[in-house]
Amino acid sequence: MTRVGIVGIGHGVFGRRSDASVQELAFEAFREAMEDAGLERGQIDASVIGSVPEYHKQRSLAGVIQEYLGLTPKPTWLTEVACASGSAAMRTAWMAIKAGVHDTVLVMGCQKMTELSTPEILALMGRVGEVQWESGFGTTFPAYYAMFAKRHMHEFGTTRDQLLDVAIKNHYYGAMNPNALFRKEITPEKAKASEDVATPFQVYDCCANADGAACVILANEDKARAISQKPVWLDGMACATASMSVLRRPNLVGLPSAEEAGRQAYQMAGIGPEDIKVADVHDCFTIAEIMAYEDLGFCKKGEGGPFVADRQTYVGGKVAVNVDGGLKAKGHPIGATGLSMTYEIARQLRGEAGERQVPDADVGLTHNVGGIGQYCFVQVMKRD
Repeated sequence: MTRVGIVGIGHGVFGRRSDASVQELAFEAFREAMEDAGLERGQIDASVIGSVPEYHKQRSLAGVIQEYLGLTPKPTWLTEVACASGSAAMRTAWMAIKAGVHDTVLVMGCQKMTELSTPEILALMGRVGEVQWESGFGTTFPAYYAMFAKRHMHEFGTTRDQLLDVAIKNHYYGAMNPNALFRKEITPEKAKASEDVATPFQVYDCCANADGAACVILANEDKARAISQKPVWLDGMACATASMSVLRRPNLVGLPSAEEAGRQAYQMAGIGPEDIKVADVHDCFTIAEIMAYEDLGFCKKGEGGPFVADRQTYVGGKVAVNVDGGLKAKGHPIGATGLSMTYEIARQLRGEAGERQVPDADVGLTHNVGGIGQYCFVQVMKRD
């Protein structure tokens, strides 16, 4: 079966973008991706939009984006699986190309979150948990992940300082990323002085809501080689699910969906975790990145805290993780996050990441989680 390659990438600035509508955010990323690929609109067969519609006044967002980008009358549709909506759009486009339905597909992740208040956003996100037995009792995203953190600390001795090591690393690299919301390094003292959110989390353990968009153009192998001199290949595209109710999970120290999606992706790509040179993982909270190290096999279960404390996830370590700042420093416009991850790994494999470049990066991975682990998408990407 034909390989699917990335031939164009684009990314806007994440932040509180009162200067732009969601359509205008999408256009920023679209224009850059089209210029990167050297394509005209007529060469795009279809588009897939990843976004969570509840954050926008406009329903049926895909049609509005498609029209604004000037891609009508080509087909378009929307994917939504909470915070993994962008990666779901990637997988959907990949499947359409694999099936031979389309040759070249544009994938867009876009979200405008900051027009809603923080309480409104917390209420929306809380309802990603099971409504009947959990979210109705006041659970929020920070509270769910705080349970993971407390259990991980109890079972494995993970420390408060190790959680903050994740934030310190990601802000260090985020300061070098012109598309990041937070472009400042933080010190342990500053992190520890921040306000409490949900024990053991403080402000610097938590990612921020943001507005933004990212775009990726995919093509089948023949088209990809004709369009791009340096295509990046999607050789492992996997997804898995877990129970909606967190309390039905076998444990609270990892995400079973991430373990399964990682296993599938490695098998499809014919590699193992030891082959990954650079990864973007879903660090919505500091514990989420530590669990991702373990779920994806970068280290053994329970060793994620020492793994980051020993700088094994910095450039020059065992596997460079979130050297674009991750959700923690970039911000988390939920529909755009998965595409932002793909954008970063594609740049790394193309050798275009500048001062954040991982030497000899030839195999990379993205790990995008939807909800509280109900969905997980893992992509393995390679260069020739």
